[in-house]
Amino acid sequence: MIRKFDFLIIGGGVAGMSFALKVANSGKGKVALVCKTTLDETNTSKAQGGIASVTNLKVDNFEKHIEDTMIAGDFISDRKAVEHVVRNAPKAIDDLVKWGVNFDKTPEGQFDLHREGGHSEFRILHHKDDTGFEIQRGLMAAVRSNKNITVLENHFAVEIITQHHLGIEVTRKTPDIECYGAYVLDPDTHKIDTFLSRVTLMATGGTGAVYATTSNPNIATGDGIAMVYRAKGTVKDMEFVQFHPTVLYNPAETHPAFLITEAMRGYGGVLRLPNGEEFMQKYDKRLSLAPRDIVARAIDREMKLHGLNHVCLDVTHKDAEETKKHFPHIYAKCLTIGVDITKEYIPVCPSAHYMCGGIKVDLNGESSIHRLYAVGECSCTGLHGGNRLASNSLIEAVVYAKSAAEHAVGVIDDYQFNDKVPEWNDEGTMSNEEKVLIAQDEREVGQVMSNYVGIVRSDLRLHRAWKRLDLLYEETEELFKRVKATRDICELRNIINVGYLITRQAIERKESRGLHYTVDYPKHAYDL
Repeated sequence: MIRKFDFLIIGGGVAGMSFALKVANSGKGKVALVCKTTLDETNTSKAQGGIASVTNLKVDNFEKHIEDTMIAGDFISDRKAVEHVVRNAPKAIDDLVKWGVNFDKTPEGQFDLHREGGHSEFRILHHKDDTGFEIQRGLMAAVRSNKNITVLENHFAVEIITQHHLGIEVTRKTPDIECYGAYVLDPDTHKIDTFLSRVTLMATGGTGAVYATTSNPNIATGDGIAMVYRAKGTVKDMEFVQFHPTVLYNPAETHPAFLITEAMRGYGGVLRLPNGEEFMQKYDKRLSLAPRDIVARAIDREMKLHGLNHVCLDVTHKDAEETKKHFPHIYAKCLTIGVDITKEYIPVCPSAHYMCGGIKVDLNGESSIHRLYAVGECSCTGLHGGNRLASNSLIEAVVYAKSAAEHAVGVIDDYQFNDKVPEWNDEGTMSNEEKVLIAQDEREVGQVMSNYVGIVRSDLRLHRAWKRLDLLYEETEELFKRVKATRDICELRNIINVGYLITRQAIERKESRGLHYTVDYPKHAYDL
């Protein structure tokens, strides 16, 4: 079946929904928002800490936020992208509020601002400890009430459509690759439909599920990055995988691991060994509020030095009622494993959390493929550089969604539907009965990535990962050609592609920088 939408949005988090709301009332045509599960199951909804923006001009300013971002990114960040996000952040906050998102306020009616690691001032807007959920709630309500947006839940994008599908050879040196839409798997018919579009937005989120343990939901399989890479688009900075220093240590939960927000350290939480000894003073003068890459490596080293499965976060010195008020979900979650955080240490360990790299885009959110934009965690704007500053991700998504929407609306009249695109051909394929192979290969990818391409790397580990992933790629592509496409085999293809990209780009960076730390090219060895 062929379906036509002027704007095709793949992904339903803050990036996809913000873009949808911006283009829906432009008068430029129909909007489709495709997401592979339901709108409420996204990385956005799992974000606890908050969203960064300069709002208290009495003590804060854009220059401070810009400098904090550049420092956290190890000065790999693109300053133009940093300035673009920071200076447009307050307007993005206004948009969120207009769409119905609520942020906590003081009794005086001002935003109740938190401070997180790497920030020089209190500038984190939040809603208790479920800010992402509140943003997702507000945007979902706005999207569902907009008659110009067609929401297609449980639809899985298999590939984006380019000249390649018209029989034209496309390589990484082809200068004018164009996107004409996507092939999308319908959950009801189990067939792959052809979605033609004049403009396509990739907003598929992160890659955490590539690792054995992650704070991301299971859906974070890097689909958009993998699709664009296979279409010969530019993908950049994949070696910079942010491991959140503190997820709840609970061996029963690996996907997703429960996040203990950085705001808890901003609130005054102290990292300790299980015996109560502090250790961050050995690694950074900012102690528990150092940037995430430093804290994650410090915890990783302490765990290895002492043979531990976890370290601890201590908020027992804080007022118990205040702790319950600010972190009700964390308090309730920890009680389920028998930990009262007002009286006992929280067991924590690092976990794959955020992809700083992705589909390379410009200040308009345009990728190297014409008519294709990318926004949110699947994109690489240059904002994060070598390491994302806490709470910069949600604001980046809203700012770039607006930039991409404004640019797309301005040029969409130059684009037409390509009616020469053929429908998906699965003749000669059979139903996939080899589910056990897919499940086993997914586990193997996670183990390879966690063991060989984790917080601390080496050339030996990286090359070993590359060899394993190459074998898995060959086996999976052979199976994919033989069977009808299903979501599980498509996700397997994607995590293998993403794992390969992380590994290859990690091998290519011959230095320790930001989130990429290798013992073969240490910047200052393990003294951080």
